[in-house]
Amino acid sequence: MFLMYVDESGDSGLKNSPTRYFILSGLVIHELRWTEYLNQLIEFRREIRDKFGLKLREEIHASAFITNPGELIRIKRYDRLAILRMFADRLAIMPELNAINVVVDKQGKTDNYDVFSEAWKILITRFENTIRSKNFRGPSNTDERGLIIPDATDNKKLTTLLRKMRHYNYVPYQGSGGIARNVPLQYLIEDPFFKDSSQSLFTQVVDLIAYLLYQNINPNSYMKSKSAHNYFLRLEPILCKVASKKNELGIVFL
Repeated sequence: MFLMYVDESGDSGLKNSPTRYFILSGLVIHELRWTEYLNQLIEFRREIRDKFGLKLREEIHASAFITNPGELIRIKRYDRLAILRMFADRLAIMPELNAINVVVDKQGKTDNYDVFSEAWKILITRFENTIRSKNFRGPSNTDERGLIIPDATDNKKLTTLLRKMRHYNYVPYQGSGGIARNVPLQYLIEDPFFKDSSQSLFTQVVDLIAYLLYQNINPNSYMKSKSAHNYFLRLEPILCKVASKKNELGIVFL
């Protein structure tokens, strides 16, 4: 079974939104690699604890890490940035991770465009299709399934959406002149299992991925001044490039 941890960067609002982009990132890992990679993440946390004083129980929440560190103000800002860079580099050498990324540019969208639902539909469909095609890195059983583990979001709306897609999932079909066809989900089981990022190292991983992608597209002044808007490119080895043939990094833009 493949597990997909999901987090977002930016907000999904259209009116009076402080962000132009809404990003969903999914970190996909096979169940047979879960313990091995968890141990590697714990080892990394111990290394940065010894080097920077970041306690094991303290969350790496990428956005707050840089702009609103709270108690972590005791760690110098450039050291906090170094932790994010080291985190990305550690992920890049974990060869059986897979990162799917969806970016919604809200500029020009109509008032009735549902940013949240459209982004999630694409992420869910890419997860389903990649399992079906056996294109994820990692072990491959004869008959795989997938489970979605998001950070806190609009829980009810997402659960309803996933249940609906098991019966009605209309996608464009180029072979029929663009007429949509119904392709219900078959490979994803159960409702989403929501996991608080403070309690999950894998959710903190995908939080980092989403944040670094947002900063690559629309960096804040500090990240740009330190050339840290390029940190997302350090994740290139684990990006799921089959998610989109239109982008060399596999990012799906809406």
